[in-house]
Amino acid sequence: MKVQFDSSRVELVQGDISLQVIDAIVNAANPQLAGGGGVDGAIHRGAGPSVMEETRARYPLGCPPGDAVVSGAGMLPAKYLFHAVGPVWRGGQQRETELLRSCIRRCLELALKHNCTGIAFPAISTGAYRFPVDLAAENSIDEVVLFLRGQSSPMLVRFVLFDAGTYGAFARVLESFVDR
Repeated sequence: MKVQFDSSRVELVQGDISLQVIDAIVNAANPQLAGGGGVDGAIHRGAGPSVMEETRARYPLGCPPGDAVVSGAGMLPAKYLFHAVGPVWRGGQQRETELLRSCIRRCLELALKHNCTGIAFPAISTGAYRFPVDLAAENSIDEVVLFLRGQSSPMLVRFVLFDAGTYGAFARVLESFVDR
């Protein structure tokens, strides 16, 4: 699914984010940038050990929730990895939505700073961090569209979603933006 927003485009695909040929891949990281399971594990396995070595050297204190940091992409078919730390869902009373939107926005800012014309996001925080998928889709896409509408440079924002249920949730939200 693809939707145009001025000179930029948001698209959804179902698949493995580590295989995306694009300027920047967003890694759903933990605060220690220590590698893990799910998206983070797949990205680190594909990228190889150089990414972990780089993040340990450049960010010894890790990265707080709501923020993101940049590294090379190792052996992945991208120029950069943006390690975004999303929130752990705690019932919605601990600024989770604000933190999710913040790490999405931070990745988009990093994309501009590094002259990226394309960026691929996973469904941040929806796996082990248990953020409700529908709420994550709504806030992730809304934050991307708000950002793109304020930019003059064209950008491709691709959400790479692992399963059909997550794809469906994101597709419903993106479809609602078609006539806005």
